[in-house]
Amino acid sequence: MLLISKYSSLNLPNCLLYSDWYDFIVNLTKYFSHDLRKAICVICNLFSVLLREEEQEEIVDWLENTLGDLKTPQISFEFSTIKISDDDLDSTIKSTVCGRLSENISLIIDVTWSGISEVGVLAKKLYVPYLRLDLSISPFLVSLDEYLDYRNSTDVVLIFDDASYTNQLLFSWIDSNRMRMLVSEKLDTAVAKKLKKIRPIPNNFALIAGTQNMMQLFQKALDEGLVTLPERWNLVFTDFQHQNFDRKLIYGKPINLLTLDERVCCNFIGKSPSCSCPRKFNLQQEFLVALLEEIQRIFLKLKNEGYQISDGADCEEGSFNLDLSKKFDKLFHDVLKSSDRFYENRGVVRVKIYGNVEVGTKVSSEIVASFDDSDGIKVAPGKNIKAVKAYYRIGITHALPWSYKEIDDDGNSYWTGYCVDFARKLSQDMNFDFEFVEPEDGTFGEKVNGKWNGVVGDLYRGETDIAITALIMTADKEEVIDFIPPYYEQTGISIVMRKPDRKTSLFKFMTVLKLEVWLSIVGALIVTGFMLWFVDKYSPYSARNNKKAYPYPCREFTLKESFWFALTSFTPQGGGEAPKSLSGRTLVAAYWLFVVLMLATFTANLAAFLTVERMQTPVQSLEQLSRQSRINYTVVQDSDTHKYFINMKHAEDTLYRMWKELTLNSSTDDAQYRVWDYPIREQYGHILIAINDSNPVANASEGFRLVNEHIDGDFAFIHDSSEIKYEISRNCNLTEVGEVFAEKPYAVAVQQGSHIQDDLSRAILNLQTNRFFEELQAKYWNHSVKGDCPNADDNEGITLESLGGVFIATLFGLVLAMITLVGEVIYYRNKRKKNEQVQTLQIKPSPDMKETFKNNIKLISPETITIGKEFKPSSFNMINSELIKPPKMLYPRSRNRVHQTNIRNAIPVNE
Repeated sequence: MLLISKYSSLNLPNCLLYSDWYDFIVNLTKYFSHDLRKAICVICNLFSVLLREEEQEEIVDWLENTLGDLKTPQISFEFSTIKISDDDLDSTIKSTVCGRLSENISLIIDVTWSGISEVGVLAKKLYVPYLRLDLSISPFLVSLDEYLDYRNSTDVVLIFDDASYTNQLLFSWIDSNRMRMLVSEKLDTAVAKKLKKIRPIPNNFALIAGTQNMMQLFQKALDEGLVTLPERWNLVFTDFQHQNFDRKLIYGKPINLLTLDERVCCNFIGKSPSCSCPRKFNLQQEFLVALLEEIQRIFLKLKNEGYQISDGADCEEGSFNLDLSKKFDKLFHDVLKSSDRFYENRGVVRVKIYGNVEVGTKVSSEIVASFDDSDGIKVAPGKNIKAVKAYYRIGITHALPWSYKEIDDDGNSYWTGYCVDFARKLSQDMNFDFEFVEPEDGTFGEKVNGKWNGVVGDLYRGETDIAITALIMTADKEEVIDFIPPYYEQTGISIVMRKPDRKTSLFKFMTVLKLEVWLSIVGALIVTGFMLWFVDKYSPYSARNNKKAYPYPCREFTLKESFWFALTSFTPQGGGEAPKSLSGRTLVAAYWLFVVLMLATFTANLAAFLTVERMQTPVQSLEQLSRQSRINYTVVQDSDTHKYFINMKHAEDTLYRMWKELTLNSSTDDAQYRVWDYPIREQYGHILIAINDSNPVANASEGFRLVNEHIDGDFAFIHDSSEIKYEISRNCNLTEVGEVFAEKPYAVAVQQGSHIQDDLSRAILNLQTNRFFEELQAKYWNHSVKGDCPNADDNEGITLESLGGVFIATLFGLVLAMITLVGEVIYYRNKRKKNEQVQTLQIKPSPDMKETFKNNIKLISPETITIGKEFKPSSFNMINSELIKPPKMLYPRSRNRVHQTNIRNAIPVNE
């Protein structure tokens, strides 16, 4: 047998990062000269072996240790060596191999990692039996590859405990569908720092090592803080001692353990499937030995059937034994079909594997799936394997109400806001995991000394994958990052002011007229009342002085009645019966005209007063704000709003300079531009001067605080409209002035050429169709504390606070009336008692009068009473004596009513 092997000394770095398979192949060929890393074993008459260079010397040792066991009386093995270096050309390799093929050979065995395509083509052309064996660690990697495919993983970080595994992995996975692989030959603090900085974060991490080294590697990963996403970590064991692994390390973490079943080991050592695999079992060596034994049996069978098992071949003209080659291929494939130890896949003979996938739980671990080379991953009954989600770092920064931090009950801070809800919704729809990353330097991002900081800088440098925050689309940002179509197009700049505090007063209606006016009205009332009394008393035509013209009872305008008439004339009911004289009526007409005018004036001024009180803010736009000087205003220092005014001022200056050059340039004849006044009104220069005079604030919170402190509404804050609307929804004292100007869109940003750009665009379009952004807007702007604010709607009418004094005055009048009533009752009772005492003294008779009364008084029967305006006895006359006068009536007699005369003091007339 002739073994041709070639090994190139590879100086690969500890970490190789490939963004795609094209770069991977380019970098791979940089270290591996296409088909020069080859090793071929050719079985000759007496087999000869080609010694391999450094890395494959181990295979030669296996062959030498096996030769003694393979010797039989019929067939023996001999080896010869062919050395091939990296500098050898394809023609040189072909010439060297052809030289050996001219001798007696039986079989070519290729044990290289990638195979030599030229030798394979040459063997097929010459009908020389050719076998390619996989003696790498691929049996342990097949399970990992299958498992990653099942979980839809696109990339992986591989960490080995043996540097020799690196080349085997690269050639074993050269046909893998992994978009990116990171290979590390060790794990220490320096490598851990590099792994933490990988962007984007890999879908999976895999430790490939023996059981003893695995515990050390995994403990190191835990100590370095690498296992932040435990469900993405995979431990691949390269031996059969995984039962000795301390599984307490994975308790509470969904770490994946990939192990080969001991049946694989037992099949090679010829024991029952439930055997215990020896500690020093070497799967690759046992595979080579078992395969050589099968080859020896095949050639022994061919020799016994009369085939010539060795022969020479001329690469130019001749060919090998065609019948022998076909017979060998048939027998060898029959062996593969019936074998439970190896199989052929894409022309390569490999070890047949069986294994399990074990996942850590809270207090133990459990087998969730099994795998083999024919059926792949098979999930255990009742178990579930979750696909690995893409993991993105989302750039975010503080911007109310888009993204801001709050503190939970445990004192931990967390992100919330419009963009946070938006990011969570995208993660659900697009099925990815994420973490928020706040920039260490800056906020949204600006270019400083030619370098971007903030969210834009992190995205540009690859520290983040997506930026979801209140990021404005601008041309300079699009030079370094890509924007998705806007998700919010209604933002801009607006003005916020405090609502002026209304000074409420229960007697606000009294403030409509000045004090001197009220005093003048009281004076007019007093003078009018006195004049009414005077005119009614001295006018000969008044009802008091002209009884003949007015025989019926009329209103007598005493001084009290005159003042009452003057006062009640202010009421809608009027003052009552007017004077009868012409002079009195003239006075009353003039007074009534005064009352009407005063009432109309009071009503009009009260309406105007209340209207002015309920007027809106004194400015309604940025232009009005720039024209006045009473209200101060400011912006946040170096904010986008501040830069807007600076840029607009520069634009005004540039336009003015261009207009001046155009109109004052005598070398041109642009007369149509020559006007006396500058046609564009400049306002941004004045605004910027006013802002600088008021001193820009450090942040938005300070600006809102200053506005809230000016209770007279004489301070304005110009800022982002969305943040102003959010603040207004949570502060009843603030109001937005004017319309939004300088509108600009907010959009999601990704790295230039990012593969997720199209997916994000489709997801945002679907959210717009489903009105998701309208729900967010209602949540953060419409649902607020406005419902708890005092109702200041101008359509609601006058409040009780403004006219409460009217009710107080009415209540005061009612109380005064009750007090007056009490006084009247007391006065009446006292006066009645005095009258009764006087009457008792006046009608007490003397002894002589008693006798006279007894002899002379005749009782008058009821038939002698007549009915008229007053009662009079028909048979007697009233005596003029003071002692028999009837008592005075307390109340005046009413006309047309019946009155009974007090006849107790009547004396009959003497006949």
